[in-house]
Amino acid sequence: MSFLNKFLLLLQCLVLSFTCLSAQKMSRAEYIERYKYIAIEQMKSHAIPASIILAQACLESGDGNSTLAKQANNHFGIKCHNWKGDTFLHTDDAKNECFRKYKNPEESFRDHSEFLRYRERYQSLFDLNPTDYKGWAHGLKKAGYATNPNYAQLLIKIIEDYSLFKYDYIKTILPPSPAVIIDEKIIAQESGKSEYHFTLSRVLLSKNGVLFVVAGQGESYSSIAAEFNLFTKELLKFNDLKQEIPLKDGTTVYIERKRREGDKNLSKHIVEKGDSMYEISQKYAIKLNRLYKINGVKNGYEPNEGDQVKLR
Repeated sequence: MSFLNKFLLLLQCLVLSFTCLSAQKMSRAEYIERYKYIAIEQMKSHAIPASIILAQACLESGDGNSTLAKQANNHFGIKCHNWKGDTFLHTDDAKNECFRKYKNPEESFRDHSEFLRYRERYQSLFDLNPTDYKGWAHGLKKAGYATNPNYAQLLIKIIEDYSLFKYDYIKTILPPSPAVIIDEKIIAQESGKSEYHFTLSRVLLSKNGVLFVVAGQGESYSSIAAEFNLFTKELLKFNDLKQEIPLKDGTTVYIERKRREGDKNLSKHIVEKGDSMYEISQKYAIKLNRLYKINGVKNGYEPNEGDQVKLR
């Protein structure tokens, strides 16, 4: 083989090698496109904004190109911390630190959601509006998720550069319906649900597409919140309450966010004696502040018997 042919063969090999290496490195846009659906599913199941999940994943995994992401499917840099699964040793802040190793990226995204959802120091984040990505970014930094002083700004920049906030507005039910509700029928719960803890006797009902339970004797908002793996503050917010009050037997308790307006087949409510705006909002599963706005009245307004209250 001549020198020229050898040189051309070597050059061809180098070009092929460079092409392969380039193909293996994922761009941020490609990473977002690949994992956005997983992030949206986690938003549905754990009430964490999809924009935040994606931005953290981009940052922590180097857009899926980090050693942890490639060899351990760890997209969020979560260390072992009492982890009983597979582990992966990797030099980060110190030599050979222990990191969690997952079977696939989906498992990593799910574990990250549970990591935030069920730790006390992140509890206040779930009081934020689910579209408040800036509040979440600063809240994560304040809670100590990362040591980088610019962590919140880095997340916000990724979200805004790639318009990730648009995924937070995808219509979802938070947290997800643990059972299918058809024509407002009562559906008995099955055992073994991963998102919630159910008693076998508990049933769910649906009103205006919103799931609720009927409180029994001796129950409280705290006990119902614990049953459904919700924070008490979260459950109170679903029911337009700022603090816990005694719960009467037979009270409707919503276990997910109420709607912004009433059912399409109901446009108004004729006020009966004793009706309050709060009771009307609970009766039709409409957020109380939205009910005030729909009717063009100030917060605290109460209707008179015979008045018409618009529901949409």
